[in-house]
Amino acid sequence: MNSKSVGLFLGPILFILILCLPFPTLSPAAHRLSAVLLWVVVYWITEAIPLPSTALLGAVLAILLGVEKSAKVLAPFANPVIFLFIGSFLLAKAMEAHHLDKRISLWLLSKLGHSQARAFLGVIFLSFTLSMWMSNTAATVILLPITLGLIHTMEKEHKVGAKTKSKVLLLIAYAASIGGIATPVGTPPNLIGLGLIRDLVGARFSFFQWMTLGVPISLVTLLLLLLITKPWRGDAFKGASPKIEGGLGSSLESQRKELGALTAGERNTMVAFFAAVLLWTLPGFLAIVMGNDHPLVIRYNDLLPESVVALMAALLLFILPTSLKEMKFTLSWEQATTIDWGTILLFGGGMSLGTLMFATGLAEHLGQTLIAWTHVNSLWPMTFFSIVIAVFLSETTSNTAAANMVVPVMIAMAQAAQINPIPPALGATLGASFGFMLPISTPPNAIAYSTGLIPIRLMVRYGIVLDLVGIVVIFTGLRLLWPMIGG
Repeated sequence: MNSKSVGLFLGPILFILILCLPFPTLSPAAHRLSAVLLWVVVYWITEAIPLPSTALLGAVLAILLGVEKSAKVLAPFANPVIFLFIGSFLLAKAMEAHHLDKRISLWLLSKLGHSQARAFLGVIFLSFTLSMWMSNTAATVILLPITLGLIHTMEKEHKVGAKTKSKVLLLIAYAASIGGIATPVGTPPNLIGLGLIRDLVGARFSFFQWMTLGVPISLVTLLLLLLITKPWRGDAFKGASPKIEGGLGSSLESQRKELGALTAGERNTMVAFFAAVLLWTLPGFLAIVMGNDHPLVIRYNDLLPESVVALMAALLLFILPTSLKEMKFTLSWEQATTIDWGTILLFGGGMSLGTLMFATGLAEHLGQTLIAWTHVNSLWPMTFFSIVIAVFLSETTSNTAAANMVVPVMIAMAQAAQINPIPPALGATLGASFGFMLPISTPPNAIAYSTGLIPIRLMVRYGIVLDLVGIVVIFTGLRLLWPMIGG
């Protein structure tokens, strides 16, 4: 039997077992919720059924067992962060539908020069940059075919060794995961962590505040990854001329010509995208100039929170026409329905269970138990502990599920120890995106591995190193930057 089959039966068995066992230190609602959580965690880790379905299962079981009334259990599915998800996903879908993402990638590559080293480093940095604004999966899907095409073109001029191919393709996947932590919309765990911090702690982080933390951590991690792997060295460049102008240059130009002139859909998508980025980052600059307590800054944040900005940008896609005569617009509803609704449901379910943990007192009990077991009861040791747990859990389950599981527990643990819960929660949020060892750890890993050019031993070897590097960088970044953003 595989892990999915085991998990399918293990989840309900443990659920029934927990319900039957006495837990006198828990309230009846917390006791029933602990059984629900155990079932959900088993299904999330083993992926016995689709992850979004597991999130819905948890919500339904909580209602049926009387943990809380349906209105409160289902309320997180309409959390403002849900609409930030929806808006950013729609923007990414428009970029994909009109091939704007590919055009940007090819244009930037054509400006890097046509040496092998620059081309390979270029696609790695492009993967990092694109994933700041779209899912790491989408960034990988866009760039892997372009990279394979570049390799094919290079091989007409000079052999590209197997080791270099493996490194570059693997680094595209890694860079996509690393770039995702730079902005709140770069990857779902960021929004999950921010939503849980806001709802469970009452603290709100702006788009700009997150980038103050996320951009330095992601950049340092990427640079260390490049120094460790050295993709500009290896068997691809032995005896090769430093430039391959003819083949690579003509390949890039040919792919750009295939896209044709800039379309109305691409222009409209650029307008919506840059409007969103401007409105997301503007309050941070206003706060620097005027201060957080200035009436204009407060009014701006009340009227234009990130979720409303995302919806406004998304609505522009349905309003800006590509052809008035045919009444066609930048994004059709048929295209909109294909965004990742599963992640949205997974977020809602995770938020629901996290909120219930605090409402029933289960979170406080878990926090006190963990402190007793680990003897970790001060701020920075607890933050380090949360990062380690999130990083290694993300190796066995999705980063979204890891964030849903770890962040509420770390908040509860910190509150039980009467210390600030935000740094441990941020550590768990960032750590959830650092799963690099296995093809199953992240979708980018799986996509890169599917090319058949990446040996599993290479992914495990670099993945372990990058996990450890990530733990150190996240912890150091929080220690240094926390006083600037909220300490």
